[in-house]
Amino acid sequence: MSYKLNRGPKLIAALISALGLFGGLRYAVTHGLLTAPGQESSVPVRASLPELREPADGEPSLARPIRLPGSQLGCADKPELRALVWAWNAQLGWMFANGGPQATTDSLMCERGVNLKLSRQDDAEQMKAELLKLATGLKNGESEPKEGAHFVAIMGDGAAQFFASLNPTLRRLGPEYRATVVASAGYSRGEDKFMGLPAWKKDPEQARGAYIAGYLKDGDWNIALKWAGDNGICNNPDEKSYDPHCLNWAGAKDYLDAAQKYVAHYCVDLPIKGKPAQNGHVCVNGVVTWTPGDVVVAEKRGGLVSIASTKEYASQMPNVVIGIEPYMKRHPELVQGMISAVLAGGRAVKDSPRALERAAEVSDQVYAEKETGKAYWLKYYAGTVQRDAQGLSVELGGSKVNDLGDNIALFGLRSGYANAFEATYTTFGNIVHDQYPQDVPSFPAAKEVLDTSYLERVLAAERAPVPAVVETATYSSIELAGSKTEIGHRSWQIQFDTGKASFRPEANAVLDELMRGLIVAAGTAIEIHGHTDNQGAPEANQALSEKRAFAVENWLKEHAAQNFPDARFRVFAHGASEPVQANDTELGRAHNRRVEIVLLSR
Repeated sequence: MSYKLNRGPKLIAALISALGLFGGLRYAVTHGLLTAPGQESSVPVRASLPELREPADGEPSLARPIRLPGSQLGCADKPELRALVWAWNAQLGWMFANGGPQATTDSLMCERGVNLKLSRQDDAEQMKAELLKLATGLKNGESEPKEGAHFVAIMGDGAAQFFASLNPTLRRLGPEYRATVVASAGYSRGEDKFMGLPAWKKDPEQARGAYIAGYLKDGDWNIALKWAGDNGICNNPDEKSYDPHCLNWAGAKDYLDAAQKYVAHYCVDLPIKGKPAQNGHVCVNGVVTWTPGDVVVAEKRGGLVSIASTKEYASQMPNVVIGIEPYMKRHPELVQGMISAVLAGGRAVKDSPRALERAAEVSDQVYAEKETGKAYWLKYYAGTVQRDAQGLSVELGGSKVNDLGDNIALFGLRSGYANAFEATYTTFGNIVHDQYPQDVPSFPAAKEVLDTSYLERVLAAERAPVPAVVETATYSSIELAGSKTEIGHRSWQIQFDTGKASFRPEANAVLDELMRGLIVAAGTAIEIHGHTDNQGAPEANQALSEKRAFAVENWLKEHAAQNFPDARFRVFAHGASEPVQANDTELGRAHNRRVEIVLLSR
């Protein structure tokens, strides 16, 4: 028997399972290196994410009256700053703030004395090279280096790998040389996705043996890995072999190449793991990509749906702005001015359709993507549902711009707010390390690569209060949507004191891991299901499972109240009624004493 529990008695059931955090490997930045042949397949480390919502009607706006930027160069007399960005709708606020590829007259950027040049660069390795060029120029005594980039913007969930290789190289120039995250321009909110056969969405077990095209260790690869971890599906990180029980990968050179591999019916013969001298003929039947890659898949071939995306893993993929020290230390006013302009641009795009349209025009100029135009970027910024080439209904696009309040919430700059960047960075850093330990043997801690001092200066300069809202899905909003989709279902092993709902000291590491994963999955509602073994009276087991389940919920809320509102949770107590193994051995009873976490989305 199971019981759905309303808020009242704060009771809950125990979490057990050897499988780790909802795992979504999302490593957003470097080209995937081949793993040594024979590397074992494994279930990805679990990862959880935070939920988000847009500011409600009537909430105060930070934007001044909207003034559209001009079209002429506006502040060419100022030192030129150069920023490299991917083609990504999360940067629409940045596009509006600049007014064009180079800062224009009447732009927010020139208003703050910042002559910024924006250039598209889809290759993360080239981004690193350009940051290194700028640092080398500084080292050689150039006060304003003519080569290299001052800033880049990447996916926050891929930042650990980015910094793991970049910062040790920079340190060779001197201890003061490093790259750090200074702000966030926006979020992916659906456009980055794992696309697969409709059967996989209904039953994740059907995805075993999938052959997925993707840019390895990239943010979209992370989505598939997180989904796999959330559902107990193993991953084969070795491109040179095929494991029929796990997810398998066809490496792509970028997100558009991944889409083309599916469209072109890419197939290959690979040795089957566990079956010496036996090959399997496998064809790509899944893709990880982002807009316009998802549009290419839908329009050129079709047949795939969104299995999981940054709509559900809403905190997974902040667009993070990375700058170079010591340049930033020497010019704090330029860094502060640029950040202030980007976030004011985000506020303007949220508030004004005219600003949004102008931002889309600038995006089209900066990205120079074929067969697009302003209407294209507008359509896929909002996200859309359309029929693909095979008549399936598919979700495409979906992004969000950030303002100053969003950055307060993302980086935990107020009490009660978790540092969601740290949660995302650490969660997916652990995943890529777990899957590719030879390529990523370690990565720096989040505190070593995050510098919020410039954001704090921008905040201190604001005269009016700055509202900050952690965007989270709620259980009621998902129920009202008319249908619920189970995105993840995993068990957790959390150690409680015998017969009690109090945690043993060794439970803290597991709870921290769980919290990070749930912070990442911000677009989901959370069910906590408590279970016990059959030792003791049924009534006592029912009550104990309830107490332990509520203990987990309470722990999460105590550590990050803004990220875990009451409305996000439902708690269920099952007592000993749903064993997963026989209760006649201690090992079996241990597996039955568990808490299961279910993630739900619309």
